Amino acid sequence: MRRFLRKFFSFTIMAVLLVPSLALAAGPKAAPLVVVADTRKFTGWEAWWTNLYNESHFWFTVVTVITIPIVGLIFGLITDFIMGHIGIDLSSRELAEH
Repeated sequence: MRRFLRKFFSFTIMAVLLVPSLALAAGPKAAPLVVVADTRKFTGWEAWWTNLYNESHFWFTVVTVITIPIVGLIFGLITDFIMGHIGIDLSSRELAEH
């Protein structure tokens, strides 16, 4: 009996999660939502970026995923350069605990 109740409970949970139209909160189907960015105030690269978002979410994602590590690398190198010039060298740091 326990095994049956466990399987029944699992099936019920899966049905509620996988079939939203059967959930209590599901109402009548709404019109599809269109998400766009307002490009009227932007120029240059900002306008290109927002237009890319509006035209293709796939290519926007690809460009974003490629851009973020490159910008992080550039910021890291600039920070390392500045810290080296002011006398902070983290590569030869002595541990205070020893």
